[in-house]
Amino acid sequence: MRRDVFQAIADPTRRAIIGLIALQAMTPNALAEHFDTSRQAVSKHIKILTECELVRQEQSGREIYYHFNPAKMKEIDQWLEKFRTLWEDRFNQLDDVLLTIKNK
Repeated sequence: MRRDVFQAIADPTRRAIIGLIALQAMTPNALAEHFDTSRQAVSKHIKILTECELVRQEQSGREIYYHFNPAKMKEIDQWLEKFRTLWEDRFNQLDDVLLTIKNK
């Protein structure tokens, strides 16, 4: 099943995992220590993150390390950009209205 980045970031645990491995590569066990859940549950979240390519794995001896793929976040940023422009335009309009009210 092909997943997209929006499915991955929809879950707070997966967002937390992304935040952790964005700072440094981590093993599944090291990640699981940060959550009040089983290692298997964390592994399922990692699988989803890997499927949508937000995370990549690297074998180092007997350990698997998960690394963050920041390039994949561009998809989210591009989607948000149209809204960012809209918000900024609306805030600028609000600034104009408030300035007009203040000057009266």
